Amino acid sequence: MGNCCSDVGGRMAAVGGTAAITGNQSDAVDMYLKSRGIHGILSQIELSFSATNLRDRDVFSKSDPMLVVYIKERDGAVIEVFRTEVVLNSLNPTWIKKYTIAYHFEVVQTLLFHVFDVDTQFLNIEVKMLKLEEQQSLGEASCALSEIVTKPNRSLTLDLVRRVESVSSTHSQHHGKLTVHAEECFSSRTTAEMMLSCLDLESKDLFSKCDPFLVISKLVESGISIPVCKTEVLKNDHNPTWKPVFLNIQQVGSKDSPLVIECFNFNSNGKHDLIGKVQKSLADLEKIHSGREGENLFLPTLVGHDCENKILKSKLFVENFSETIQHTFLDYLAGGVELNFMVAIDFTASNGNPRLPDSLHYIDPSGRQNAYQKAIYEVGEVLQFYDTDKCFPAWGFGARPIDGPVSHCFNLNGSNNYCKVEGIRGIMMAYTSALFNVSLAGPTLFGHVVNKAALIASQSLADEAQKYFVLLIITDGVVTDLQETKDALVKASDLPLSILIVGVGGADFKEMEILDADKGERLESSTGRVASRDIVQFVPFRDVQG
Repeated sequence: MGNCCSDVGGRMAAVGGTAAITGNQSDAVDMYLKSRGIHGILSQIELSFSATNLRDRDVFSKSDPMLVVYIKERDGAVIEVFRTEVVLNSLNPTWIKKYTIAYHFEVVQTLLFHVFDVDTQFLNIEVKMLKLEEQQSLGEASCALSEIVTKPNRSLTLDLVRRVESVSSTHSQHHGKLTVHAEECFSSRTTAEMMLSCLDLESKDLFSKCDPFLVISKLVESGISIPVCKTEVLKNDHNPTWKPVFLNIQQVGSKDSPLVIECFNFNSNGKHDLIGKVQKSLADLEKIHSGREGENLFLPTLVGHDCENKILKSKLFVENFSETIQHTFLDYLAGGVELNFMVAIDFTASNGNPRLPDSLHYIDPSGRQNAYQKAIYEVGEVLQFYDTDKCFPAWGFGARPIDGPVSHCFNLNGSNNYCKVEGIRGIMMAYTSALFNVSLAGPTLFGHVVNKAALIASQSLADEAQKYFVLLIITDGVVTDLQETKDALVKASDLPLSILIVGVGGADFKEMEILDADKGERLESSTGRVASRDIVQFVPFRDVQG
């Protein structure tokens, strides 16, 4: 493991973080495909990467390699999908970051790999911000995903070549090899959090204490050791305690799967010294924590022609060990939770006369949708999939019905008693009809529709129904009853309700962001009560359209 990357010397950004990170591929893809009649076999594949005998492009040190992964689309377009961390001073890197991809057996999924030497001046920059044209190419390769997963050990070794040489010459110059290892992911929601420490580490430096860090690797069936996690480097410390590390059970296989925990002394030249190691499973580490007794490190030592494990006085301790189960959106759906969609539309006069083309409510005879219709369709199309009866409460606000006062929550279908319409088409028809049966007025008040939605959610909760409600509010301007709206939102924060506010038109919606507590400050009511959670998401439609 002399090539393990590190976070010291001002190079934290490019060389990766503390815990292992994977490229995300949503578990919901399978459900999405099936909802559209596509029933192909879909597995999640985790790809690990290592390379050997890379070209040395640095003058005074070795290359600092990073791998970039691309997918070649059916139309020939090449799209970047993933970058590893940078491994410092290594011609034989083993990257820790993994890429997860959905595997379709019936589709040829072409992957392109390109290894770059990251110039020293860019090592302070986050990997995702690096400009690839400013880095030196160490070689590239390509294959189909099916080529990897059909190998007996699911590992494929590819020759790295330079692009110009692979085109202009039938025999390309040797530029090293890239090995790609595939494992099928099995979903696990359990994450183990550990705080590790060591005692009495042996010094590897002549004039100072060691600079230790840990690398945690899993052992696969073929005997290959694959790094999954590493700690930060602690300077001059014989008794280090590292920050907590997080391991998903999926990452390591199972709680009883063998793990190798190696303690290294960091060296800036990339040749890190192995201080010692232990081989334990997560279950073993939990027992070490419970027993409060450390585990002696050992160091493989060559005795004659045999390799023996020399037991060291240095010990590994597990200061904290805990497990948490994180339930996902799909877990709730599998448990029977149903999403219910509701919509409220702004009919205030600031939208303009709906009979004129410059109005946000203008109904184009050609069939071209206005901003309100687009927002209804784009949000509703997603949410209606999860709503079994597809009957949606739909309201308007800020208008004067025929021969009546201004209403800040009226049924969009014109009924006095029934607020639901059938499907997205029903919302569209009720919306168009309302434009010819109300007079646009004002002001812009949200409190009434929020309270109406909250009442429906609270009634459902009282009936112990497994329902979660999403209210879409579409508006063209800043809310007038800001404090009343805050009071309603704080009161509703205990209910199974979320609110998506979409701003249409060219107004300045900065004040609307007050209702969206994304910056960490939860809403507070006029009585001083703080919202139990953030239930509002505000987005200008012009930023997310399509």
